Amino acid sequence: VQLQASGGGLVQAGGSLRLSCAASGTIFSIAVMGWYRQAPGKERELVASITSGGNTNYADSVKGRFTISRDNVEKTVYLQMNSLKPEDTALYYCNHALGSLHYWGQGTLVTVSS
Repeated sequence: VQLQASGGGLVQAGGSLRLSCAASGTIFSIAVMGWYRQAPGKERELVASITSGGNTNYADSVKGRFTISRDNVEKTVYLQMNSLKPEDTALYYCNHALGSLHYWGQGTLVTVSS
């Protein structure tokens, strides 16, 4: 399984970004896909996840601002991030889970300036 994340960048507070993660080498439609992030000096945390059936889960800190979605034909998962805050600054990782097997993308950096 290979995951290629993209879409990170520098944005001002209140702005928006859309992250994408393209998967290959997997039966994408049955995987649980997720976005995690890791800020400097902090542990990696779950931001959002989406099941094969489209059920979503969000960290409390991003509810109402971020939206995770998936395209099973394109084998891509997205994270639409609105109303970004400086505390959203982190390296964002795409995660692919099939049962107990987890695969990680290379991370894409999101920097939110105040």
